[in-house]
Amino acid sequence: NCSRNISSYMPGKWGANASALEKEIGPEQFPVNEHYFGLVNFGNTCYCNSVLQALYFCRPFREKVLAYKIQPRRKESLLTCLADLFNSIATQKKKVGVIPPKKFISRLRKENELFDNYMQQDAHEFLNYLLNTIADLLQEEKSQERQQNGKVVQNGGSEGETEEKTQQTWVHEIFQGTLTNETRCLNCEAVSQRRDEFYLFSFEDVMRVKKLPMILALHLKRFKYMDQLHRYTKLSYRVVFPLELRLFNTSGDATNPDRLYDLVAVVVHCGSGPNRGHYITIVKSHDFWLLFDDDIVEKIDAQAIEEFYGLTSDISKNSESGYILFYQSRD
Repeated sequence: NCSRNISSYMPGKWGANASALEKEIGPEQFPVNEHYFGLVNFGNTCYCNSVLQALYFCRPFREKVLAYKIQPRRKESLLTCLADLFNSIATQKKKVGVIPPKKFISRLRKENELFDNYMQQDAHEFLNYLLNTIADLLQEEKSQERQQNGKVVQNGGSEGETEEKTQQTWVHEIFQGTLTNETRCLNCEAVSQRRDEFYLFSFEDVMRVKKLPMILALHLKRFKYMDQLHRYTKLSYRVVFPLELRLFNTSGDATNPDRLYDLVAVVVHCGSGPNRGHYITIVKSHDFWLLFDDDIVEKIDAQAIEEFYGLTSDISKNSESGYILFYQSRD
């Protein structure tokens, strides 16, 4: 495991860490209505904790999850458990501390057997599963509401169009972008386009971006299957991720090609492979950076982000390297 993951979960230790953080930020600088809470690790659940912290500090996502919490009560789901957890953090009397995400982890293990164990999992797979599950739940709720209200297509709108609009949820609004791949026929010169929607943009993609999302989640390929070893190995190559980002691989007909992004969170993998090691997260909150390592929360300098770019020399070495980057658009 990563050398940072040495905490023995003792309330006294949590208290000491929390009060030190509060002192370091200072009462004058501490943002109003903000809370910095570590999450208890329930046996190799750092893959989950790290992603949840990153999502909590993606403001548009947090606001939608908290708004969902105050809607009429629904049967328990991964989304209701997430809303309860976010609400629990947001309504704490204390500014700093630790929360056990027990209900969320239990629900996750109940819903997907991939996560129903005490083994280390892939944070990227978990994020993908979580966003897709939430989107599916919201779509299901929308279609149930439409059936209950007996809504029919009116005003001359085509059924396909209306159906597509009703299928859009706030997960799509926040995270979904569109890739396009143009193919030109060598004989007739006709150009055909293939469109793909994405929540997580992988740097392996060579397609052009047609629509940039509000939150751009970038996945860096950090693991590669080695046939001779019969397992995945860590790729620790250096990727310098900027604090400000503009994508240049946009298509000619992109809807928002000049969109400027700010880095708000990075899920970092520490260790040598996807099923071993540890995950931590660094987030930007207001004007400073914080490091979340399960139950421990520390304030860090912006320069410390450079430690998570990866390695310049031996690319398959044990390292702490950025794995999922979250960029929020300014507009």
